[in-house]
Amino acid sequence: VQLVESGGGSVQAGGSLRLSCAASGYTDRSSCMGWFRQAPGKEREGVATIRTGGGITRYADSVKGRFTMSQDNAENVVYLEMNSLKTEDTAMYYCAAFRPGISWLGCGRLAPAEFDYWGQGTQVTVS
Repeated sequence: VQLVESGGGSVQAGGSLRLSCAASGYTDRSSCMGWFRQAPGKEREGVATIRTGGGITRYADSVKGRFTMSQDNAENVVYLEMNSLKTEDTAMYYCAAFRPGISWLGCGRLAPAEFDYWGQGTQVTVS
């Protein structure tokens, strides 16, 4: 399974970015995908997850109302629309997925340990 993120960059506070994550390499779709972020010197934290069967999303309190996760099932792509960005949103953003065949239970926990596959990350810098 390969996850490839794109869309990161530098933006001023109050601006917007849209991250994309393209998944490939498996025949059965993962039941859960997520976005995580890690700032220098901090632990990786969950930002948003989506149950791919039904599109139910869950967000960290710090991004509720500003970030929106969505999916394109036909293209095996998930997105993270980030609006009203703040300097504290600066981090490396990672896409992650459950191993195919694993139940979606646990998807809403926003816990990195629940996820088996990770992308290489895309940097978001807000100044």
